[in-house]
Amino acid sequence: MPLALAVLWQAAAIWLDKQTVLPRLDAVAAVLLHPTEKILITGSLLENMAISLLRVILGFLLAVLTAVPLGLAMGYFKQVNRMVDSTVEMLRPIPPLAWVPLILAWLGIRGVPDVFPFLATSPVWSGIQFSTLIIIFIGAFFPILLNTIQGVRSIPREYIESARTLGAKGLPLLVKILIPASLPLIVTGLRIGLGIGWMCLVAAEMMPGSSSGLGYLIWYAYELLRADIIVAGMAAIGVIGFIMDRGFRWLEGKLFWGGMG
Repeated sequence: MPLALAVLWQAAAIWLDKQTVLPRLDAVAAVLLHPTEKILITGSLLENMAISLLRVILGFLLAVLTAVPLGLAMGYFKQVNRMVDSTVEMLRPIPPLAWVPLILAWLGIRGVPDVFPFLATSPVWSGIQFSTLIIIFIGAFFPILLNTIQGVRSIPREYIESARTLGAKGLPLLVKILIPASLPLIVTGLRIGLGIGWMCLVAAEMMPGSSSGLGYLIWYAYELLRADIIVAGMAAIGVIGFIMDRGFRWLEGKLFWGGMG
């Protein structure tokens, strides 16, 4: 199927003969096969990929460190769930990109070098804006949170009661019962959250103040009518997203199915 699609694309591009509308695959391949060469004024494809990956990893880790503890608390303590659940359910349906104007009003285009000036000369860290990280955080947060809550609630009550009878409480109960038993759903939430965070990242990189990353590269190429670079950027986004998803699926297999068979 991918080969048939490629053949149809190339045939249509040759027939149309408009590189600014439908680029030929050999032009796209020329960009992809030279990832270290500078593109336009945005750096190389590889540099933009690295910056995008760093942004999504930072935003994703922020979501993990926030959503997993909160999800464990909401899933286990009914009082915490009653206090927080209504707020979560009101905020969850709001698309992450709907927050863009407000986040820009709050944070502007400030980035990591504003807090750590010694990173201002770094070609990677100098392009990390807090607004972008927050958009990724919002996208990844809710899938991780909801799956963590469901993971705790799916634990049979007798497991928890048995552990309590044996004297487990507090941190030992959390480490030995709650986290291991809910881990399959937590990992699923992490996989979904990372995928959504990656999609939000590309759109967030098109916001004002961004000067690097795959999203910015695509938008800048659009302004210069370089459809070959646009498609190459889209291909890079798809490949990276595919690899990240497969990586989490492999991790799930190793953690939860490796001992079976």
